[in-house]
Amino acid sequence: MKHPKELSILDYTYPLPEARIAAFPLAERDASKLLIYDQGIITTDTYRQLADYIPEDSLLVFNNTKVVEARLLFQKSTGGVIEVFCLEPHEQYADITSAMMQPGKVNWQCLVGGASKWKPGQVLEKKIIHNGDEIILNASYIEKRLGCFIIELSWTPTHLSFAELLHAAGAIPLPPYIKRKAESSDTERYQTVYAKHDGSVAAPTAGLHFTEQLFQSLKGKNVRHDYVTLHVGAGTFKPVKAEKMVEHDMHAEWIDVSQSFIETLVKSLSGNVITVGTTSLRTVESLYWIGRKVVSGEWSMVSGEWSVVSGGISQWEVYEREGKEIPAKEALSALLEWMKANKLERLVTKTQILIAPGYQFRIINGLITNFHQPQSTLLLLVAALIGEDWRKVYDYAMENQFRFLSYGDGSLLWRER
Repeated sequence: MKHPKELSILDYTYPLPEARIAAFPLAERDASKLLIYDQGIITTDTYRQLADYIPEDSLLVFNNTKVVEARLLFQKSTGGVIEVFCLEPHEQYADITSAMMQPGKVNWQCLVGGASKWKPGQVLEKKIIHNGDEIILNASYIEKRLGCFIIELSWTPTHLSFAELLHAAGAIPLPPYIKRKAESSDTERYQTVYAKHDGSVAAPTAGLHFTEQLFQSLKGKNVRHDYVTLHVGAGTFKPVKAEKMVEHDMHAEWIDVSQSFIETLVKSLSGNVITVGTTSLRTVESLYWIGRKVVSGEWSMVSGEWSVVSGGISQWEVYEREGKEIPAKEALSALLEWMKANKLERLVTKTQILIAPGYQFRIINGLITNFHQPQSTLLLLVAALIGEDWRKVYDYAMENQFRFLSYGDGSLLWRER
């Protein structure tokens, strides 16, 4: 098999008419259709019946990141509107959680709509009334970088955290392929029912189908679940424009995982580990590689409450590591012991892992996921999991009127067991 660097994204495409992209979610989350792929066989049902297809004593892994209202609109005195889209914190902050908790002022990496009309040093102002109180938000253009701008955002009352400020002043950023403005209903529906930690600019959409009733039906079958956090960046929508994947720069995203989750994962390796969403999958598989780094003595702690390690897992290293293969249990157990030795309850770092055909899965057995864009890294991940049958799955979904992308239907994909 080719090294993933040599893959051409043109081999991972399919026709997607705009009419097949779901512009709105269904009225009921768990009413969405579910395609089940198992060793070449495709069946269909709805998410409401998911428990029928998950073996007893399996572990479902969810991403409990919360989408922040990252779109801020400022009106200039001349009447023009400038949009500031908050991507991720300035590198001065140790991690995204501490950045979201900053009071009064932050520096943020942003996309800016109408940037040509905004000069360095010019301060934009936005006033809103929230819960009866006036909030004044100022935005200052600090610097232009490759692919983004550094914007200083400051506000009064200064006791509000940046997360609270965004909840009050911002708007939910719908994906660029949903060709409409966000509505009030999106504040709830473009968010999972278990969302907890502020930090994403896009939802982990596989989880949008889950309801409390669905969790209860899974519990009744002794299907356990636990949570990781991967803060989804706008890079998840970044198109692959390179002829070969070696020329594509995979986006890095923050992961945050508890010691107790890794303990649960180790205990679950003898059964089925199913990730809900590609973000959960990337997080769990990254933990294996971090464990390998611990075993080989390459992983070290940056001082402080959090283990924030510069670089984390890079794009290609998982394909180029040499030496003896390490079982998943050994790698994860080593990571656990390292965390305990360093008195760390949580691990926070970045992963840039690119999972593409040629990748050997170390931990997960199945994936619950929506249908992804043509020529995307998410489609590469699906192809890595089920091989060339990804075409069979997507052809079936297209022929049987499944709804595509974030607000669409989804699938349960089993790798060969």
